[in-house]
Amino acid sequence: MTSFEEAETEETVTCLHMTFYHPCQEDKRMFRCLNFCKREQVRADEMAKFGRDSNICRYNLLDTRVSRIQFALQFYRKLNSSEFCFEIKNMSKKTKLIVDQTELGYLNKIDLPWKCIICFGDYQILAETQEGESVDYFETYLHLAEVPIIQERCLPSLQPVPENGISPTFFPSQGKSPIEIDENES
Repeated sequence: MTSFEEAETEETVTCLHMTFYHPCQEDKRMFRCLNFCKREQVRADEMAKFGRDSNICRYNLLDTRVSRIQFALQFYRKLNSSEFCFEIKNMSKKTKLIVDQTELGYLNKIDLPWKCIICFGDYQILAETQEGESVDYFETYLHLAEVPIIQERCLPSLQPVPENGISPTFFPSQGKSPIEIDENES
C-alpha cells in the first residue's frame, strides 16, 4: 500500500463565516483586534465570546459601548443527529441582541440560523454556517464589510392592495384618524 492509501480520511470542519460592519469602523477602528480573512480554530468545548474584555473574550471589540461580554456562541451537536449547530446567547445586561427578527434579552439564547444577521447597537454581523464533520473543533472566518449589511431603503411595503386598486400608502391620511362605521349605516 502507498502512503496515500494509508493516510487518514480528511475530515471537514464546520466553519462560521462572520462579516462585521459598523458605521464608524474607519474612524474608531473597533475591529482592529479581530483577525480578518484568516481561519481560526476553536475547540468544540469552548464558548466563542465576543465583547470588549480581552481577558474573557476571544473576539475583542474595542468600543466602550460594547459590554464586557456582548454575546457567546456555543458549538453543539443536535440530539440523535449528526448535524452540528451554534447557539447564540446574549450576555449583555444593557443591550438587546437581535438575531434576524428575534430580540434576545440578557441570558436569552436561541439556535443560530444557518444564515442570519446579528445586530446590537450600531453593529451588524452577517453569520453564515458552512457544515463540517469534526467533533473536536470548529473554525471561524471573519470578514469586514465596507457597506452596511442591512441597507435602510425606502422599499414599497408588501401591504395588500384594496379591491379598488388604490393603495392607501400613496395617499397619506393627512392627520385624519380612522372612523368606525357600522355596516348597516350608509
